[in-house]
Amino acid sequence: MPEAVVDELIEMRGLRFHYRDWPARRAGAKDLVLLHGFTGHARSWDAFAEAMTDRYRVLALDQRGHGETGWAAADRYGTDEMAEDLIAFVGTLGLNDFTLLGLSMGGMVAMNYAGRRPKELGALVIVDIGPEIVAAGASRIQTGVRASDVFASRDEAFARARAANPRPPEAHHRHRVDLSLMRTADGRWTYRYDRALRQPNTVRVRDPEAQWRACANINVPTLLIRGAFSDILSPEVAQRMLETIPGAQFALVENSGHSVPLDAPDAFLSAARGFLTG
Repeated sequence: MPEAVVDELIEMRGLRFHYRDWPARRAGAKDLVLLHGFTGHARSWDAFAEAMTDRYRVLALDQRGHGETGWAAADRYGTDEMAEDLIAFVGTLGLNDFTLLGLSMGGMVAMNYAGRRPKELGALVIVDIGPEIVAAGASRIQTGVRASDVFASRDEAFARARAANPRPPEAHHRHRVDLSLMRTADGRWTYRYDRALRQPNTVRVRDPEAQWRACANINVPTLLIRGAFSDILSPEVAQRMLETIPGAQFALVENSGHSVPLDAPDAFLSAARGFLTG
């Protein structure tokens, strides 16, 4: 009988971190680490992680200020800090020759980390993010997080999310929203991430030139995935990434915007799985 999925808490760098651990269904499997995007959480990977357990032990980390991980000082939410968290996570768990997959903000962290050429990293997947972000998409995300985010019920929260993005399969979308919510003191519902992150520019990313240098320094097999309707990763930046990251491969996921694993979970799984198991 296969081992059960477990939720773990560890102390690193002055914060309590939560991660979800899916045991592999075969002996000798390598590790796959998943990093969610801005306002996301480890449970957003549930379907993808379960599908990959035939080949990997899968570890999904709640990054600082998100999900069930502790909240940091408002000036400590840069992607440099998150990359340092990842270094600590890899060291604490003793990972070696692992694969790293990061979406959006998590992809920024993954590029930052991989650009340091850590000896423990074996392969990399970057999902719909690059050193330069389309301004319209960044504005859309900031507008979304500043909108009213307190709801009378889970149903109200889901209706709001569905109106903002009708692309995802409904049950998949509902699972993501339900697990994004926590109770407020007055019994209503809000999203499970630090309120400081609602403020513009709390998440500080490296300047684009530093990120381009990190891309050029990546030395492991790399896949870049882009949503066909993405308003964050432009085709031009994606092309430059393919020219900058040595030997990088590319996959375009149709019928998807920026939130590729949410919008088109089956197509995303197919694109990632082809690279991860090839």
